[in-house]
Amino acid sequence: MTSVNSSPERITVALTGASGAQYGLRLIQCLVAARCQVFVLISKAAQVVVATETEHKIPADSSKAEQFLTDLYQAEPGQIQVFSREQWFAPVASGSSSPAATVVCPCSTGSLSAFACGASDNLIERAVDVALKERRPLILVPRETPYSEIHLENMLKLTRMGAVVIPASPGFYHQPKAIEDLIDFVVARVLDQLGIDQTLMPRWGDK
Repeated sequence: MTSVNSSPERITVALTGASGAQYGLRLIQCLVAARCQVFVLISKAAQVVVATETEHKIPADSSKAEQFLTDLYQAEPGQIQVFSREQWFAPVASGSSSPAATVVCPCSTGSLSAFACGASDNLIERAVDVALKERRPLILVPRETPYSEIHLENMLKLTRMGAVVIPASPGFYHQPKAIEDLIDFVVARVLDQLGIDQTLMPRWGDK
C-alpha cells in the first residue's frame, strides 16, 4: 500500500443507522493503518447508533467529526475526510473523482431499499449510485434479523448490479475470546474484498 503522500488507495466508508457501528469504526481504523485515504459519510441515524453502542460521540459538524476521527485513529492530516449528507461537491458524488471502492458498514435495510431503487437523496445514496454506475467495488454490510422478503429482494437486486453483500454474521471457528474478535471477523472479510492485506483473521487452513 502506498503512503498517504503518494496517491494512496481512496476508500469511502459510509455508516448508516443499522446496529453494528463497531464494524464501521474498526474498518476505518484498519484502513488508516493500511495507509489508505478514507472518505467518511455518517448518517444522522448512525451518529445516534455510535453514541448508543460505543463510548464515542461523533460530532454532527463534518469538520469536527473529521478532527475527532483523525485524533482517535492517529491518522495523518487529510487522511480522513468527512463529508456532510448534502455536500454535493465531495469527490464521492461524481464518477470522475470517485474513490476506488465504497463500503456501507453497517448498512441499514432502509439504505438497502434506497440503493436498490437508485435514490440519491443524500450523499451516501449518491456515493453508492456512483459506485454502481461506474462499476466500481461496492460492499454492503447489512445488520438485521430476521430478513424480510423485501430485504432479501433488495440484496439480490444489488448483488446482480455488482455489489458484494457481506452480512454482519461473524463465524466462530476461530474460537473468539472477546467481542473484538467477532468484530474483526467481519471487518477482515471486508478488507479481503477490498484487496487490502490484513492480519485480523488467519486464512483458512493457516495455523
